[in-house]
Amino acid sequence: MGSLHHRIALVTGASRGIGKSIALALANAGCHVAVNYYQQAAAAEEVRAAIEKTGRRAVAIQGDVSVPPDVDRLVALTERALGEVEILVNNAGIAQTQPIAEITLDDWERILRVNLTSAFVVTQRVLPAMRRRRWGRIINLSSVAAQTGGVIGPHYATSKAGLLGLTHSYAGLLAKEGITANAIAPALLSTDMVTGNPNASPDRIPLGYLGHPDEAGRAAVLLAESDYITGQTINVNGGWYMS
Repeated sequence: MGSLHHRIALVTGASRGIGKSIALALANAGCHVAVNYYQQAAAAEEVRAAIEKTGRRAVAIQGDVSVPPDVDRLVALTERALGEVEILVNNAGIAQTQPIAEITLDDWERILRVNLTSAFVVTQRVLPAMRRRRWGRIINLSSVAAQTGGVIGPHYATSKAGLLGLTHSYAGLLAKEGITANAIAPALLSTDMVTGNPNASPDRIPLGYLGHPDEAGRAAVLLAESDYITGQTINVNGGWYMS
């Protein structure tokens, strides 16, 4: 397992929930971290301040990662403040729970753009630097919905399943270049997305309770440290889906 000291990490959607936990976990493992956010500026600043208390450098950067010009600006500002991105965590995402009959094409395209296309856009932007260095970590936040259908809807499940395909492709194509690509598939961690969904009952979890977002943070550190784990999905789900 390699040291993460002074590695540069970019975590999208890192102002709260799973993204926040991953950003803090990477900082505690030695990384300098760019905290991306879309709307929650004050929350992102709190995460940045918490990271700096660990002795690491941090910056909070607003940007809609589903919009390519925003991604270019996000990565450029990260490089200027911290250095080239070596660890990318594609965490930004949205959920829209609704009956099947009410899902419109606009709903479908929005979910896929924010949850799936954004991961492709950000990854493509940071890959050249990773390939020059012959070292990099790509970590995509999928979901148990990719494996079971979940409790939100087919648009969400499809976006999260697409992230697994994206992960497998990058893992295979980049394996000889010192770059790994893996996914984390959480289920019912106690985030706003979960606690605000009446269908997300702990009764669905064999362990019988909601997990803490820090579980995803620990998994992200494991994947960032490992030189040998690639193309894998780490299921952080209390036993809902067993592989």
